[in-house]
Amino acid sequence: MSDQVFIFDTTLRDGEQSPGATMNIQEKLRIAKQLERMGVDVIEAGFPVSSEGDYESVRAIAKALENCIVAGLARTGREDIDRAWNAIRPAKYPRIHTFIATSDIHLKYKLKKTQEEVLRDIADAVAYAKKLTDDVEFSAEDATRTDLPFLCEVARTALKAGATTINIPDTVGYTAPTEYAHIMDTIRKEVKGIDKIVLSVHCHNDLGLATSNSVMAIQYGARQVECTINGIGERAGNTAMEEVVMAIRTRPDLFPYFTKIDTKMIYPTSRLVSQITGMKVQPNKAIVGANAFAHEAGIHQDGVLKEKLTYEIMTPESVGITKSSLVMGKHSGRHAFRDRVKALGFDLNTDQIQKAFDLFKGLADRKKTVFDEDIVAIIMHEVLRIPYRYRLNYLNVVSGTSAIPTAMVKMEIDGEQVRDVDFGDGPVDAAMKTIRKMTHSKSKLMKFAINAITGGTDAQGEVTVYVQEDGISVVGQGAHTDIIVASAKAYINALNKLEYQKTKQKGKTMKPNYTDESR
Repeated sequence: MSDQVFIFDTTLRDGEQSPGATMNIQEKLRIAKQLERMGVDVIEAGFPVSSEGDYESVRAIAKALENCIVAGLARTGREDIDRAWNAIRPAKYPRIHTFIATSDIHLKYKLKKTQEEVLRDIADAVAYAKKLTDDVEFSAEDATRTDLPFLCEVARTALKAGATTINIPDTVGYTAPTEYAHIMDTIRKEVKGIDKIVLSVHCHNDLGLATSNSVMAIQYGARQVECTINGIGERAGNTAMEEVVMAIRTRPDLFPYFTKIDTKMIYPTSRLVSQITGMKVQPNKAIVGANAFAHEAGIHQDGVLKEKLTYEIMTPESVGITKSSLVMGKHSGRHAFRDRVKALGFDLNTDQIQKAFDLFKGLADRKKTVFDEDIVAIIMHEVLRIPYRYRLNYLNVVSGTSAIPTAMVKMEIDGEQVRDVDFGDGPVDAAMKTIRKMTHSKSKLMKFAINAITGGTDAQGEVTVYVQEDGISVVGQGAHTDIIVASAKAYINALNKLEYQKTKQKGKTMKPNYTDESR
């Protein structure tokens, strides 16, 4: 049995099913390319039959990637499988991932089918998919609540029909590690020929056991782990890729296996996914949380100063968190800046580098110290943007204990310069009311969150807003040393995304404009 553990990333499929984590095609492509650079083996790009947008994004990813297997999810119906195949067909390495529920609960209440009918569906689906591509994965949905003898028969059926990967998912996060070990061990012993294909696991975190279950399954024969960046996903989320990868790397005595993941890209990729989805990483999150390598207790600080191994089982550098606090300054050159951007995990073209460098220089003139997080914010919020209708040119806000908060805004709307003024309950409210009036937006602001990117009074503030209109929800983000400006940028970013989604639904194309939308 191989010692390699294949990493199957489903951030773009299961991860996107997190409430509020919907991504557009450009954002999905950006994450997919980052995952490929990171060394992911398989990227599940989406569920093509679920929507036209999902189909198009899967197809775009299939065309763009060169080294990864690109998987499309499909139920066992031929319409689903055909749709998935048409989406992933342009991929250099396409995989059809078909599934059906197998537990008594799902058979009785959801499928209303017998075990015999499900076995026929599995055989037909896998055999049909096999005619389209050699790489076929089958998943037994709710496997861990499935009668074990029947689960073994399910695996035999999929194997006989031609599946090259068989996934045993803990769909509802119900199983404990010892139970998972028993399930995997039984399948390996009872299903003849199972050692000829790849056994996979896909765990949810409803009881906080997703990572534990995944690494236990590896010890009992699983050689593919299905996971997401930051553990995002339905309900309580999925197995976090970074946790499995670093568990294997940090404890080779218990897990004598390896992955092809470049661990130094873990933190930049975590940041990218967090920025795009608007789902912030909790401070105490393993590996990538803000406190993961922070020490406040005096005893801990003393120990770390004497020897890091006393309280750090891995280094920040090993997951891509830079050690130095001051990264760049206003005297830094373009070449050094380009190298820093590349080290942070971004692959920018010449025009994007120039734009980022100009913005970096402007920030360096305003801040005493520029951190990696500042550079990431510049790239995410200012450079990697979708086409826009609205751009902020000027914002001036008057507020105070004896003044009515007033915002004066100058914007570019469809290429025309527009000015207006309005009042609000506070400076941020005044700015957003003015922008709403100028854009004639009927959207509702559902959520508003502020986060300091770095420390100090001159830190960049990062604002995330959730905006909704006619059933369309988008996430907008903005960063600036002035939190009111950051709020305006975030709101305008959200309105641009909203316009993009609305024109996309109508089958129109938004006129591209690749200059800065919210400077």
